[in-house]
Amino acid sequence: MNRLASRPLLACCLALLGASHAADARAGKTPATVVVQDAYADMRSGPGRGFPATYSVERDASIQLLRQRTDWIKVRTAGGREGWVHRSQLERTLTPGGAAVRLPGPVPEARTEHRWEVGLGTGDFGGANVVSVNGAYALTSNLLLRADVNHLLGDYSNGWLGTAGIAHVFMPTWRVSPFVGIGGGVISISPKATLVQAADRTDTTAYAGLGVRGFLTNRFLLQAEYRSYVVFTSRDENEEIDAWTVGFTYFF
Repeated sequence: MNRLASRPLLACCLALLGASHAADARAGKTPATVVVQDAYADMRSGPGRGFPATYSVERDASIQLLRQRTDWIKVRTAGGREGWVHRSQLERTLTPGGAAVRLPGPVPEARTEHRWEVGLGTGDFGGANVVSVNGAYALTSNLLLRADVNHLLGDYSNGWLGTAGIAHVFMPTWRVSPFVGIGGGVISISPKATLVQAADRTDTTAYAGLGVRGFLTNRFLLQAEYRSYVVFTSRDENEEIDAWTVGFTYFF
């Protein structure tokens, strides 16, 4: 191996820099007005039951439906209060004319409105088994800031690999979309006990990756990724290692 192995990383960097990460432009729409029919509807500060309730809308009150994120709908009262209401509390709402309102399921655009992702996966790292815990923060609908911690379990050695990087998702509103990523980190290898005790190794590493992710439900996606690593050793030559992982990711 030689230092030319880092060329794929440079190519992937250029591809990411050339990609557009601008947020999707959306045409403005007039909010729909509905009348609450339940005894009350709790408004929360964010789209989830973990957010505190800030106001309760009473029966026969009129509210405007502003936008939707998964099963949560942002509403505005006649007095100008805004908050998030679960769709289950709005399924019996009526129009001002008394007609039933049919609430749509989460639209594809809602897949781009989450900010955090956490996941668990497994795979292979140069012949060693991998257990991976990962997380990501969405900087834009296309660009993810990622970090992961991997436990490496080999026949002759074990180790840990921690990385941080960025990924570009090409079609974030599609049910299945490809993505590419680059990043770097630190790998630590501890040989198992033998007759001759080998020293532990800690090196820096960089990677270029290619994968695909698909939405399973409104909260979960399945993700598979291949990565090509370059390990920068203290010897004259670097090491190239191929790795792949597959796992489930929860987003919110």
